[in-house]
Order: sequence, then C-alpha cells, then structure tokens
Amino acid sequence: MLRSRIPGYLVTPAVLIASLVPLEVSASYGIFVGKNRTADGSSFLAGYGDEPSSHWLEIIPRREHADGSVISVGATEHARYPGTLIKIPQVRTTSKYITMNYSAFAGFPAPLTNGGLNEHGMAARDIWSPSRDELRQMTPSPQSGPHYSDLAKIAMERARTSREAVEIIGALMDQYGFSTYGGNSHLFADANEGWIVINFAGGQRLWVAERLGPDDIRVSRPGYIGAIPLDYQKTPGFMGSANLISFAVKQGWYDPDSGEPFNVNRIYGDGKMRHEAVSMMEERLEKAGNSLALKDLIAAVRTPELTRDSAGYGQVAHLRGGQRRELGILWVAATSSLTAPFCPWYIDAQRVPAEYGKHRYLTEGEAARFVDPQWRGTESTRYAFRVYKRLFYLTKEHEDTFLPEVTEALTAFESSLIDRQQTVERTATVLYEAGEAELAREYLTRYCNSEAMDGLRLGEALADSIELRTKVLFGIRRAK
Repeated sequence: MLRSRIPGYLVTPAVLIASLVPLEVSASYGIFVGKNRTADGSSFLAGYGDEPSSHWLEIIPRREHADGSVISVGATEHARYPGTLIKIPQVRTTSKYITMNYSAFAGFPAPLTNGGLNEHGMAARDIWSPSRDELRQMTPSPQSGPHYSDLAKIAMERARTSREAVEIIGALMDQYGFSTYGGNSHLFADANEGWIVINFAGGQRLWVAERLGPDDIRVSRPGYIGAIPLDYQKTPGFMGSANLISFAVKQGWYDPDSGEPFNVNRIYGDGKMRHEAVSMMEERLEKAGNSLALKDLIAAVRTPELTRDSAGYGQVAHLRGGQRRELGILWVAATSSLTAPFCPWYIDAQRVPAEYGKHRYLTEGEAARFVDPQWRGTESTRYAFRVYKRLFYLTKEHEDTFLPEVTEALTAFESSLIDRQQTVERTATVLYEAGEAELAREYLTRYCNSEAMDGLRLGEALADSIELRTKVLFGIRRAK
C-alpha cells in the first residue's frame, strides 16, 4: 500500500487496521497524553469533532458581565431529544479562548463548540459516549439543563485548570441537569493533568469523572471509564454525581454485595470499553515510549484510519508548563486534517482572517434565504473550510495516487512552522518583557494570520494540481 510510505505516521500500515474501524459518523475523537510521556515534558490534548455542518475559527475575548447577567442553555423542541431552554447565572468575568464553532448537531441551538484552549492553558474536547439503551429511553420529553456544548463553553469561560473544569460542569449538572443527544464525554487537560468526564442520558443527572495523570495516554472514540471505587467521591482521582451507584442498584444493574467492581462503561455505557479504533491508537502511541512530540500528535489526528469527511476540523493543544500564558498555543486544521494543515494560534492573537471565519457553505438554514448585506464582505472571500473540503474530495477520489503527496506537503509545511516556533516565541517574549504587550499581541496576530493564509494557498495549489491531473488520468466521476 502506498499509504504505508506517508511520512509523519508513528507506525502504520492502514491495511492492518482499516477493517477494524467502526463506521459511526458524528463520533468525534480525542487524545490525552500526559507530560511524562512526551519529549519536552508538556501535555497534549488533541482530536476533532464529527459534525455535518459549517465550521469556523473564532477567538472569543475576555469579557466583563453585569451583575445579574444570565445565559440561555439547553435544547429546544428541534433537538434529537426535545428539550426546553432555561436561564442560568453568568459569572462576572469570562476568559478568553480559541475555538472552532459549528452550525448544527443533533438539533441543538447554534453556534456549537467542543472546547478549544483558554487563556489559562486549560484545553477541552467533547467526544460521544453512548449511554445504555434504557437510559436513553428514560430521557424526559422535554428535557432540560445545559447540553454538551453549553458545558464545554462554560468550562472554557470559567475554568483555570482541568480539575476546576470538572468541578464547574459537575456542579452545573447536579443543579440543573443535562440535555443529552444520547450520551457524551469531555476531555479536559492542562500542563499537569487531564480529566475525562462522562455525562449520561436519561435525565437522572448522572455523571462521573476520572483523573488522567502524567504517565497516562487516553484515546476517546468513544469516551470510556472502567472500574471505579465504590467510595469514589472520597477517592482522589475520581468525581461524580451522588447517585451514580445508588441509581444503578435501584435499577438492578449492579449488586453491591456481589464483590464485583463498579465498571462504569459496562453498567451505564455501551459495555465495549475500548473500541477497536481506540485500542489501535492507544497502542500505537504507547509504542513511542516517553518521546511523543507535537508532530506525533498531529499525525495521530491526521491518521487515515480514523480521519474522514465527517471530521469537521483538527486540533492539538500543546500544554507547556512554565510558559508565558500569552504563548499558550492551539494548532488547528480548518477541516478534516487528512487534507488540511495544522496552523498555530497563540492565545494572545486578536483576530482571524475573514477566510477562516463563518461563511454560508454548509451553514444550517442558509439555503432558504438570500445573503444578508452585512455578510457580503465575508462571503466575497474564499472559505478555508470549503477550500480544504475540495482538496479532501479530490484526494479521496484516488487516494492511493494523491494522498501520499498531499500528506508529504502538509507535513513539510507544519515542520517549517514547528522549526520557527522558538524564534517566534523569543521575539514575542522580548516585546512583552520590554513592556510592549500591544506590539507583542500584534506581532503574534500577524504571524498566526500570515501562516494560516500560507496554508490556505498551499491547499488551493494542491487542489488545482490534483484536479488537473484527475481530469487527465481518470476523469471527474459524476453522481448518477
């Protein structure tokens, strides 16, 4: 297979794994790597979201809110599991964060997010985690409480550490409940540790969390947690709702006198623990020992065994202890990272190019209306999401012919960015230490924007070249 020669992969050939990968769509994918498993002593949180809608990069600024401010959370009657919106209090100050927003999933109100990176160096990812059938069937109609994206956004706005993110969203679920699409999980991480949280369907306010330490590698597709201690609320490294075990006992799903461990996935989830795709990637990352680097996480998110058209974007948060807070960095691919480069976005950057902002393409509801005049300027620009989608479709039509060269080009582009990273950060640091914070922010903004636009030009050049050769060598396949 040509694919086995693609540079940047940890071990591969795809032919050994492709038949094992489940065919779920809207599944999402997340990876946590603890700091003792990496070459530079940093932690990583990586992955993507699977959503069939438009996606756009956004920098959400730090904001001050008036006393008594509230936010709307929850589902409407249009959701997969119908719900009702409620108001909950907003905090006085919300933090700055970088995220990929998108316009549609499971009928929840847009815009939606799966997390990102905030100004405190706390990163988040949301990944599906299916609850058992009986729980899904118990879901009230209408349901109420914040949904997965509400919780991710609130964690981005309020948490300074991954542990604090769990405490914040756990308290919200305890108080207000949870609006489900069938079961969800979160991965939160900072430079020192990570946490996985599972929110269960059923309207019972059931949730559980497990700490991921510096020696851990955890892949979620879906998210899973195995055996937990019965006194989990008093055991370091675990959190959860007060009724987590008592509800299972009441339903006859667990007998505390049996002597068996309380296996969360078996009792409340799909019972599969590590799916085949998860086992494959966890074992692949484990083989790297304690020398994982940024390029390896990028390759793990780009891997063709898991990354398909459904992947709306790619992200790698490089969580470095002892680094200036302004230099927190999130590497973002604007759509499926199989054919989109990861570009660096520093937390102190102030804006993104119009090309990476929200456009009409694949945005829910846009086909039924004309362009609002205020959006004409944005719509006059190329849309990064669409550019890389075009490259994806061209590449996938004749994958063995074109994917190796696309991967080689993207990997080379990213390697050049990684090689220049130290110089960029030293330059910004000199400006900060000289009291020129505004100049430093503008420098980082211009750098991030220029590299993103270079990446866009690379994507267009690859697509143009592959389109011409496709027409000559194969012709354009037409739908019948």
